[in-house]
Amino acid sequence: MSNNENVLVKISNGGVQKNGKWLVKDVDLEIHKGKIVTIIGPNGSGKSTTAKIALGLIKKIEGNVKRFTNKISYVPQKVSIDWTLPLRVTDFMVLTENLSTDDIKYALNLTGVEHLILRNLRDLSGGEFQRVLLARAIAKKPELLVLDEPVQGVDFAGEVALYGLIKKISETLNCGILLISHDLHVVMSATDYVVCLNGHVCCSGSPVDVARDKHYKELFGEKSSQLLSIYEHDHDHVHTSEGDIVKNV
Repeated sequence: MSNNENVLVKISNGGVQKNGKWLVKDVDLEIHKGKIVTIIGPNGSGKSTTAKIALGLIKKIEGNVKRFTNKISYVPQKVSIDWTLPLRVTDFMVLTENLSTDDIKYALNLTGVEHLILRNLRDLSGGEFQRVLLARAIAKKPELLVLDEPVQGVDFAGEVALYGLIKKISETLNCGILLISHDLHVVMSATDYVVCLNGHVCCSGSPVDVARDKHYKELFGEKSSQLLSIYEHDHDHVHTSEGDIVKNV
């Protein structure tokens, strides 16, 4: 990963200790404008911790982190909402931000949910809610977007569509995206660079290179590596296990 003028975040030998134990260590990572970097790894491998290092949310770290932008949006893994409240999408969009009507409509349109602007959040499907969360994040026009497990509560077809949407957001806004995911066979089609963690960087590179790496295979098994082989070329659809074809958005 090169071209320094497009670098948004650079982590060098990044690490975090807690109670004398390393949560993650020796992480080197760059995020560039218009590119998607995906962090994968098993539970407890340091994925969210690495994202928090990039965001500057953890102050006491080993190594060094440099951020070349302050225009950052973050969608955490869990969002606490009182689902008993009659909160409409339009109200949710401005809950913590001052956004213009035009910015709200643009973001909802880009994520394909402008028609839900007056709908109550509690009436949305899992996929619709994730799209609203994405819209809320991009309405601020970030240069860096950090997404922690953005397809929770979504079925397989919804996952495919959301990862396609994330790719579209990166291309449309020319923003860098740091994506955290445990989903491997789908997310690989919508990413430029992969970092595989297990407390440290096991391997990194293009999706195909990582899928072929022995350390990746040791973590996720030979079968996962074979599943990823279908993404060695650009293509706009995914075959489900039932034989159906699902189009990327």
